[in-house]
Amino acid sequence: MNILGISAFYHDSAAALVKDGLIVAAAQEERFTRIKHDPAFPANAIDYCLKSQGLTRADIDMVCFYDKPLLKFERILETYLAYAPLGIKSFIKAMPVWIKQKLWIKEQIKDDLDFKGQILFPSHHESHVASAFFPSPFDEAAFLTMDGVGEWTTTSWGVGSGNRIKIMADITFPHSIGLLYSAFTFYTGFKVNSGEYKVMGLAPYGEPIYKDLIMDNLIDVKEDGSYRFDMSYFNYCAGLTMTTDKMHKLFGAEPREAESTITQREMDLARSVQEVTEEVIFRTARHIRKETGQKRLCLAGGVALNCVVNGKILREGIFDEIWIQPAAGDAGGALGAALMGLYQYNDSPRKVDGINDLQSGSYLGPEYKENEIEAFLEDGGYPYKKLSDEEFAPRIAELIAEEKVLGWFEGRMEFGPRALGGRSIIGDARSSKMQEIMNLKIKFRESFRPFAPAVLAERVSDYFEIDTKSPYMLLVAPIKKELRREMTAEEETLFGIEKLNIVRSSLPAVTHVDYSARVQTIHKETNPRFYDTIAAFDKAYGSAVVVNTSFNVRGEPIVNSPEDAFRCFMRTDMDYLVLGNFLLDKRKQTPLKEDTDWRKEFKLD
Repeated sequence: MNILGISAFYHDSAAALVKDGLIVAAAQEERFTRIKHDPAFPANAIDYCLKSQGLTRADIDMVCFYDKPLLKFERILETYLAYAPLGIKSFIKAMPVWIKQKLWIKEQIKDDLDFKGQILFPSHHESHVASAFFPSPFDEAAFLTMDGVGEWTTTSWGVGSGNRIKIMADITFPHSIGLLYSAFTFYTGFKVNSGEYKVMGLAPYGEPIYKDLIMDNLIDVKEDGSYRFDMSYFNYCAGLTMTTDKMHKLFGAEPREAESTITQREMDLARSVQEVTEEVIFRTARHIRKETGQKRLCLAGGVALNCVVNGKILREGIFDEIWIQPAAGDAGGALGAALMGLYQYNDSPRKVDGINDLQSGSYLGPEYKENEIEAFLEDGGYPYKKLSDEEFAPRIAELIAEEKVLGWFEGRMEFGPRALGGRSIIGDARSSKMQEIMNLKIKFRESFRPFAPAVLAERVSDYFEIDTKSPYMLLVAPIKKELRREMTAEEETLFGIEKLNIVRSSLPAVTHVDYSARVQTIHKETNPRFYDTIAAFDKAYGSAVVVNTSFNVRGEPIVNSPEDAFRCFMRTDMDYLVLGNFLLDKRKQTPLKEDTDWRKEFKLD
């Protein structure tokens, strides 16, 4: 049985394919169109999913869409009516898209796919829940999903058992932890629905001096984690922005202008909203544990991408084990919808072993064979060296040790927002200059942004205070105390961004200012080439950790094809490009003829 899951029309459209009970393919539409967070109907992602399994559209047995459009439309209409006439500008902007497109999803699926079979519409949070529990390794577990908003629900929790999920409680719009975080994303000058992780990365530079102000005025949080907002501080129900003048007066300033200088104030705001978010989630998690008696927790929804909170849930011991959907946002809803069709609707049996999840490392995207890569290089006339399997890992390890920055293109592309060793940029975590080089010369992004360590799974406890798997880069853990460098008295007095360039550990490139790191464990069974390369680096140079960041530049999606990878490689100051077994040296390439100077475009001279 072939079940196609689809998410579309808001942000991060995606498609996922479940074939004969197995998750076999999934990808975001943005990777094909090269439009970041592309909300369009995922025609390219659907084509990939089918072609990867040798299927045609005629082979689809069921299509599952990730939410209920009519219910969502009801919420939008009711909200506008409740706030009328304040929301007239937003209403006029939103309605044409709904009337022309979003209300006719069933017809579009039938027409675009020439599909005459059954189309299911699980709710938005059912799709999130299904993506959290069903791929997990647990036969039974509690779940928690938090996002901006689906149809009405913004937070839900309950229990999954076998092939069934049961939502036991929820919180509804306009009260939403996801939207609270997005409001502060907007207020601190970043883009909503894509800049939230910047706020999370900025938080350790600040102090929580606004936390009480938020808790006393914006949100009322109960002991069980339930909450309500004072909506007079927020504008997202009726306006085209997130916050009101009342909020600006409360915090003493207008929102920061995008791309303007980040000050200590934004750092303190980021730290404050991060701690409020943690407080709400901790209370909710403790309540779920008490009410359900479950020892394991599954997470999804956009808030589940807050890896700082995830790591603290684990360290606090609220649950013994947690599993987080790597595509926790709306893209993962496509997979959840397909799994709802498989288990909840078709009552298919679900088998787990309690140890390994069912998502194959989330390497579910396109793969390019050796002959396809070689043909691309030959057609373009790009100089390269082909490495044998025997010389590959030692040679790449040698380049990493020389502090070279490498574009890494290997195997299947990752599903979700994180690069996990399929489409990555890698470097030496021991280098004190690697963070600055990668941020400013490779990624063209803000200098404060931290990078993640990729570490051999069996060695993770040698470097970080964590003793569990973290294959999806969704847990933050402290650097081991013995690896930290003690600060001088002068360094201890520094504030904010002044902390950035201080060497804080023997792994400075992946150590954030609070001694934390967003850990990814590398497993031989899911990514043998990346594992063997890090193992070779460890054997030759004594470190089982490398820097791993996504293979893209600011404003663009992660690369998908060899052509995408080569273009990104040539537009940046990367030193080498690894395409499968093929190694390209930047010094031997002919520069691209570009109309755009990327450094000027991103104000990074």
